[in-house]
Amino acid sequence: MRFVSPVALALALAMTSGAVTAPAFAQKKGKEEAPKVKVSPEVVKPIVAAQQAMDKQDFATAKASIAEAEGLAKTGDDKYQIAATKLNLSIASKDSALQVQALNQMLDSGLTPAANVGQFSAVAADAELQAKNYDASITRAQAAIQAGYKPEQVNVTLAQAYFGKAGTANASAEPARGLNQKGLAALKAAADGSKAAGQPVPAQWYQIGVGRAAAAKLPEVTDWAKWAYEADPKGENLRTLIRLFQQANPAISNRENLDVLRLMATSNGLVVAGDFTEYAEMASKTGIYGEVKSAIDAGRAKGVLNASQGGDIYQQANTRIASDKSTLGAAEADAKKGANGKIAAATGDAYLGYGDYAKAAAMFQLATQKGGVDADEINTRLGIAKARSGDFAGAKTAFQAVQGGARKQIAGLWLSYLATKGA
Repeated sequence: MRFVSPVALALALAMTSGAVTAPAFAQKKGKEEAPKVKVSPEVVKPIVAAQQAMDKQDFATAKASIAEAEGLAKTGDDKYQIAATKLNLSIASKDSALQVQALNQMLDSGLTPAANVGQFSAVAADAELQAKNYDASITRAQAAIQAGYKPEQVNVTLAQAYFGKAGTANASAEPARGLNQKGLAALKAAADGSKAAGQPVPAQWYQIGVGRAAAAKLPEVTDWAKWAYEADPKGENLRTLIRLFQQANPAISNRENLDVLRLMATSNGLVVAGDFTEYAEMASKTGIYGEVKSAIDAGRAKGVLNASQGGDIYQQANTRIASDKSTLGAAEADAKKGANGKIAAATGDAYLGYGDYAKAAAMFQLATQKGGVDADEINTRLGIAKARSGDFAGAKTAFQAVQGGARKQIAGLWLSYLATKGA
């Protein structure tokens, strides 16, 4: 899959005189001299004929003259000059296959001016990539980078060549895994180079990095997912980051998982039916009945849940909501009188599930003051209540107070989300 524009094909070559096209015998006085090449006398005539035909847009005759010259070539200088003429013909006639052939012949001759090596190598690398000649593309791209030619662009071609050579089957087995690693390194170099040059980095680069790293089972997949979200902070990119966290932490508790799924919901990252039912199930397992209902309702409203999906827990939650709500006033009073913060924490959980974020925050703050509770969990949920109420600065403070374990990672995910809100 091509995911970036190719290296710009801005070959600054004169069509009738100058740089690499006109041999010494065809130059006029006062013009900058081309690299000195000693063309065999018998090769001069067909080269001149090719140039004259190009001037008349007679590309068929020019091509035939070049073929005649190739048959007469004896020296490296002959071959270089023929290839240079062929390059001009390829540009004039818009013949991409002829162009890459000419560039490769010039580069292989060793006579290409140093000022042109980087650009010619970059264009050849891109053309070889299109032809799926991955080894040739890698070689040319590396030469272009070595010459210092636009590494932020050429590294993308290099990355694609490595990915193409790696293929898609058995991405986690060698040599594909190593090739994917090299491709990711090149892609990261391209992104870093673009940033350094003040150019925006397409989020798609990072998304492809996620796919490649995941397929190859590389640990840096989380880094790529984070960069993708930072480049394009939308719910589906954060969803990827969250799912990677869940995969890496299969032993997290239901209560921890609920707070992760709450982030998916808050960032509009709930996409498929399983997202909504998982969210509802975690809320049900922890007794947050209001959130069971809101999760299922949201899935149905989006059209990804039918009436039967999540129906059992939805019905159970609905039968308990009225009575649960009726106890909240008394629970709040008991929380204020409690010897520790446990009642306040439980009451805050209920208010959070019903979307009463101001009361939820007040209860969590009370729980913190009274103590005897899991401070990391309370700060996480205080942060969630504040984030959902729009108090992003307050949410950031709460999440930054989370100290360790999986909770700290969960808080970090929320902080990534808050960073997109200016917090």
